[in-house]
Amino acid sequence: MPLVIAPQNVELMILRVLADEKDKKHFESLGIAVNQKIMVLSNTNGSVILKVKEGRLALDRNIATKIVVTVC
Repeated sequence: MPLVIAPQNVELMILRVLADEKDKKHFESLGIAVNQKIMVLSNTNGSVILKVKEGRLALDRNIATKIVVTVC
């Protein structure tokens, strides 16, 4: 499922990042990579706040739709 419709406060695993190589490398530098565990802390109109490792990261709707996750 796309990250924008993922449930909140549930551990998720990233299955796929639908972006070009340049953007994928940028996402990886932020901790968003395939098989990485994340959690949606807040979802407002498609914009999400994630818990990634020990930090928090805010993504807008356009970026969040490119990240495919599953419930762990």
